[in-house]
Amino acid sequence: MIEKNELAKLILNPQTGKSFFEENRILSAATKDEFFVVEYQRDGISSEQKRVIETQIVEKLKNEIDPDKIIVKTVSNSQPTPASSQPAQLKAGHGPGVAQKRKVAGVSKIIAVGSGKGGVGKSTVSVNLALALSRQGLKIGLLDADVYGPSIPMLLGKRDVKPKASEDKKIIPEEAHGIKFMSFGLFIKEEDPVIWRGPMLGGVLNQFLFDVDWGELDVLLIDLPPGTGDMQLSMVQATQIDGAIIVTTPQDVAVLDAQKGLKMFEQVKVPVLGVIENMASFICDHCDTAHDIFGSKGGVKMAQNLGIKVLGSIPIEKELRAGSDEGMPYMSQIGLEGRPVWREFTVIAASLNLAPTNQKPKGFIDRILKR
Repeated sequence: MIEKNELAKLILNPQTGKSFFEENRILSAATKDEFFVVEYQRDGISSEQKRVIETQIVEKLKNEIDPDKIIVKTVSNSQPTPASSQPAQLKAGHGPGVAQKRKVAGVSKIIAVGSGKGGVGKSTVSVNLALALSRQGLKIGLLDADVYGPSIPMLLGKRDVKPKASEDKKIIPEEAHGIKFMSFGLFIKEEDPVIWRGPMLGGVLNQFLFDVDWGELDVLLIDLPPGTGDMQLSMVQATQIDGAIIVTTPQDVAVLDAQKGLKMFEQVKVPVLGVIENMASFICDHCDTAHDIFGSKGGVKMAQNLGIKVLGSIPIEKELRAGSDEGMPYMSQIGLEGRPVWREFTVIAASLNLAPTNQKPKGFIDRILKR
């Protein structure tokens, strides 16, 4: 295995042209669990130069180590600029080519939430699932990748905030209800249409993944755009996604499109953790009876036919809609604890088994994610 000093001599600082050995930048290079982790001192290195350095490190190690098993971390002695000092900037343009899937620094697991079509409540599910996972004591981030219809700021009650940048030009994520989040909706006016082409938006999504200071997260949920287009494909091909969740509603037309989303993840070799059937039934305010207004168990039948897990069936409650409109998500309201929707999200979050492994025995999802 390559030694720390040997690797340091091979990596050049694009800012100075000197090796990391000369600048004494490599702090550690060693195997940790199943990964090879390289940590270096980053002061004075821009985000663009950081990407160049990461590419160098992977290139020098790829003959000895699987690139998917290489993690590059940075340490900085500089103190970040206060969040109010400078606005974050987006770069409209093509995202850089990626030779292999990259991990997001500081993030343990990335879970994509997708659907084959719009209108199935995927963003509402993503927000409330994030909060349910947070209630398990996990550090959670949420990335709104639906750039044509970004709704996460509204769902989280953060419609008027504008992200700031740190001293090294990293975007500082916003926080709401105990989770970190980032959305294209924070950079545009709500009434403005997004008329950028896919390749330009690909660069923005790449920036949201790798140029946002996510810090240390147990799980980053990515709320993908509906469908199986170029943006969805580019993101899952360029990023080390640990698993995917499919959201559908019970009716046949939604289930048909959900299967296409599932097939996309299979083709790019992302494990599908299961299906969430949203709007499974309507809970009457007066009689507390469930009514199947969108059909019955279409998502459950799809999962059974394809041999994947049913994570849960979310009913419709008036409070679920009202909380979304008011920026107070259902799972942020402790007064709703014990209601049918609350119980389902809690069960789904627990079934994913994403809590630290020293707190529970390994289960089915752990084996899929190879923890």
